[in-house]
Amino acid sequence: MAQSYEARMLRVIDHIHHAPVDQLSLDDLADVAAMSRFHFHRVFVALRGETAAQAVRRIRLFQAAAQLVQSDSSIEAISARSGYANVPAFARAFRAQYGLPPGRFREQGLLRPMPATLKKGETKMFNVEIKDLPNRRLASLPHKGDYNSIGHAFERIAMICSTRGLWPQVQGMLGIYYDDPDAVAAEDLRSAAAVIVQPDTPVEDPLTESAVQGGRSAVLTFKGPYAGLREAYLYLYGDWLAQSGAEPRDEPPYEVYLNDPSDTAPEDLLTEICVPLK
Repeated sequence: MAQSYEARMLRVIDHIHHAPVDQLSLDDLADVAAMSRFHFHRVFVALRGETAAQAVRRIRLFQAAAQLVQSDSSIEAISARSGYANVPAFARAFRAQYGLPPGRFREQGLLRPMPATLKKGETKMFNVEIKDLPNRRLASLPHKGDYNSIGHAFERIAMICSTRGLWPQVQGMLGIYYDDPDAVAAEDLRSAAAVIVQPDTPVEDPLTESAVQGGRSAVLTFKGPYAGLREAYLYLYGDWLAQSGAEPRDEPPYEVYLNDPSDTAPEDLLTEICVPLK
């Protein structure tokens, strides 16, 4: 089944090399990979060691370098084909990549083969289990912005639960993360802080009633400070998912927090990263 992910990622690389620049959005690439938009980019980053945007920029700039040396096309035309709105923007990106502005690069006439970008270093291994999880009813607050600041939303939920006497009906805390922080600007990231509540628990403003569907799911249990979760995601979406052949559902990953950071040492925090599977 690992071949399935290999074939999908090879299709994406081929598409980046050959498709028009207006067909290289994350949605386009997810479609080429035949993967959910919630999960495609996390898989790509975990396997490639670079974001899809970085891969597109690197490959298109190499193609521009080849056109500068091997064709008579104007810099303006090459800039447009490379997806840049104007020549100055193209020139800045090209110089950052090759150390020379396009005109001087063309004058030198030197073009070296583009080296493959390799994923560097070893990914730490984690234990992942496939479990049949329950459906969970949630009382949640939306959060927009850096995932590191979602604590504000959790603090608000905690205060609401205290003032309304809801704690006896709370069965845990959960965070839903809709976007990949490697693909979306920090200020635009969408997430939700939530408590898991019983079926008869009243959910009133500003809380919103929602749910996560259970069923077959990949569950990675991470022990340690929340700052280390990114490494766990890279392993789950890269090494484990590709080798398992499991197929994520079109639903976002979520985290279940098994203990409380207010009375637990950072190195003893336990977090379940859950990826719904087909």
